[in-house]
Amino acid sequence: MSDALLSTLLGILGPRGLLTEPSEIAPFVTDFRDRRTGTALAVALPATVEEAAATVRAVTGAGLPVFPQGGNTGLCYGAVPRRGVVIALRRLNRMREADAGSGLLSVDAGMTLTEVHAAAEALGLQFPLHLGAEGTAQIGGLISTNAGGTAVFRYGAMRDLVAGVEVVLADGQVFSDMKGLRKDNTGYPLSQLFCGAEGTLGLVTGAVLRLHPRMNARAHAWLALDTPEAALEAGARIRAAFGTTVEALELIDRNEALYVLAHVPGNRLPFDTAPAYSLMVEIAGNGSDSALSGQLEEVLAGIFEDGLVRDAIIAQNEKQGAEIWHFRHSVTEANKLNGIGVVLDTSVRPSAIPGFIAAADAVTAERFPEAERCIVCHMADGNVHYIVMFPFEAWARFPDAEAKEIEVEEAIHDVAARFGGSFSAEHGIGRKLTSEMARLVDPLKIEMMQRLRLAFDPEGLMNPGALLPR
Repeated sequence: MSDALLSTLLGILGPRGLLTEPSEIAPFVTDFRDRRTGTALAVALPATVEEAAATVRAVTGAGLPVFPQGGNTGLCYGAVPRRGVVIALRRLNRMREADAGSGLLSVDAGMTLTEVHAAAEALGLQFPLHLGAEGTAQIGGLISTNAGGTAVFRYGAMRDLVAGVEVVLADGQVFSDMKGLRKDNTGYPLSQLFCGAEGTLGLVTGAVLRLHPRMNARAHAWLALDTPEAALEAGARIRAAFGTTVEALELIDRNEALYVLAHVPGNRLPFDTAPAYSLMVEIAGNGSDSALSGQLEEVLAGIFEDGLVRDAIIAQNEKQGAEIWHFRHSVTEANKLNGIGVVLDTSVRPSAIPGFIAAADAVTAERFPEAERCIVCHMADGNVHYIVMFPFEAWARFPDAEAKEIEVEEAIHDVAARFGGSFSAEHGIGRKLTSEMARLVDPLKIEMMQRLRLAFDPEGLMNPGALLPR
């Protein structure tokens, strides 16, 4: 970095807003699982949109790349920089406007998901995106990766919860679409382009979020099953009975449950032994918890009679319900501690889930005998996190670990493609899956995306190396 640019950035950000010492930069250049480490010339911490815009303008004007970063909790290395300036938004973290009458919350992009949950609850509403990293994940990063979570079936992914964005473009201009209108038919819906763009079209600095009514009654259950087919049928029965009040249907296998029990304190099983598959159910509506739980009990009784479920518990209070979902949200931490998991973010139609799992199991057994598989599946929307888990010592013996990771990814992605599925459902592409984009995505789609990229960022300085194949 030139002395002139350093002086300019110090003038924009002040000494608290610019990190240049290697020890200060280190936490911003490695992904949270310690799988990839990059390099950065500096880390900028703007506290206002004006500071963010001026920083982007100065950095790209000097011909250097910009690497936007939120909470750095992504799984595809999309926030790992490569010799440029990281712009992290943790200081840009204020709520701008709360409009309970319209069900909208306008926020800075550096607010965490937990902070947004609290702000929505203060209005008597809810922001229905939930995932394991919600205490760290920031709104800008969630928008840029189009994050999913456990309630996508009912409320949609992040793009469905965004009513407008504010973005700093590559030349430092600020595009603001923060009206928050449900209907605005004035041309292309540009805000949606930035959902899932992974910072390649601009730096998201603000957003208008759609809130939903807070349900005053909830019912939670944990079902023990023998097969994915049984889980699919049980889930279909529950959906038929409860319709749009189904909040979540989450499937994990025995291995995943054992990892959580072994590595994350405070979790326990409601059964004597870990079942082959566990289906975690949440129903949310209006009325009373007891009435909703009673309805769920009736539905489960019919499922029991048909032999689909081996055992089940229904939460008797809010604490027991929270314990079910704490267990579910502990899987990422457990996997990180258990071994080296190659996490596949595949999606197929829900009806294809059992066939996909069986075919992937056959491939894993044949090609990766050192590993075991574990499964975390958003059953209602078809997102199967098929995880090929290697012991640390086995992984250390591979002469080229990155090549092994690619080998596993390609093998399971090919299975997903065979079932008409996708290799990226909610984690994004980042730097991890650009070669798979080139291999598996329609070339015309990639060409159209590259045209968009050129229109917004002709020099390719916004998060280069992410999302699009080189």
